[in-house]
Amino acid sequence: MKILVTDNNQALVESLTAYGHECVVMTDCTYDTLMECVGGYEALVVRSKINIDRHFIDHARNLRCIGRVGAGMETIDVEYAESCGIRCLNSPEGNRDAVGEHAVGLLLAMADKIAMADREVREGLWRREANRGFEIKGRTVGIIGCGNMGAAFAQRLRGFECEIIAYDKYKPAGYAPGGVEEVTLAELQRRAEIVSLHVPLTEETRYMVDAAFINAFARPFYLINTSRGGVVRTSALAEAMKSGRVLGAALDVVEYEDMSKDSLDKETLTPDFRYLIESPRTVLTPHVAGWTVESRRKLGTVLADKINSLIIT
Repeated sequence: MKILVTDNNQALVESLTAYGHECVVMTDCTYDTLMECVGGYEALVVRSKINIDRHFIDHARNLRCIGRVGAGMETIDVEYAESCGIRCLNSPEGNRDAVGEHAVGLLLAMADKIAMADREVREGLWRREANRGFEIKGRTVGIIGCGNMGAAFAQRLRGFECEIIAYDKYKPAGYAPGGVEEVTLAELQRRAEIVSLHVPLTEETRYMVDAAFINAFARPFYLINTSRGGVVRTSALAEAMKSGRVLGAALDVVEYEDMSKDSLDKETLTPDFRYLIESPRTVLTPHVAGWTVESRRKLGTVLADKINSLIIT
């Protein structure tokens, strides 16, 4: 196959080439330049910077598959592409370990006030009582979305001797790994003290965490989000932190991320988000939960294997 690759992933290209495919790498293309040349290829690998919509797909009918180095598929009209006979593939298996570890790191940073303490010591402050944390052992952690990422997080939590419960609307019974109790959303909201989000961004999950969602919890809780920023309504989270309904938030993704530019969209930053930035009860990282040396290679090789398996079948 002749494959157009717009993602700078050497492991992907090496693996596809080893399988005997011809790869053309174009990492600096735009939507328009990509649409002009895609007709000459049977497969396309994209990053989230370019939106693969219906108009694009109508100009790419020679494609047999569209691949995404990563998990999120929200920038691809998957339903329409597959209705046109184009398979859509991603590689969440490649960075699930990285995301699971990062989510644990965010939880520890929030529980032990590590980020705040680090800033204070650098400023010459030595406040021990103000930085007293809490232990994870014995607490109830609720995981929403128990696929690759949620299961990886759950696996790493087991050593903390906490109670782990999970809710996943789209999986049949038996999805949770060992040591994890499957519950309804209502049950999770009744019991959880710590909540971690591992869901894709879809029309159904956009702003899933809003005021009504937060107020349905029986007790104040800590929130972790390593999924997509658009899953959480920033204004609702800020208000809940002010009122004490949310005790702390550890966010690797935020609503105002501009994924086409790998940056924050500074034009849309609101007072609510500035409150989160300035709060000592938040821990923030720049969408790097799945961003490790190891995951970069695994993401590429996993996708290459899937593309090749598709072709040989």
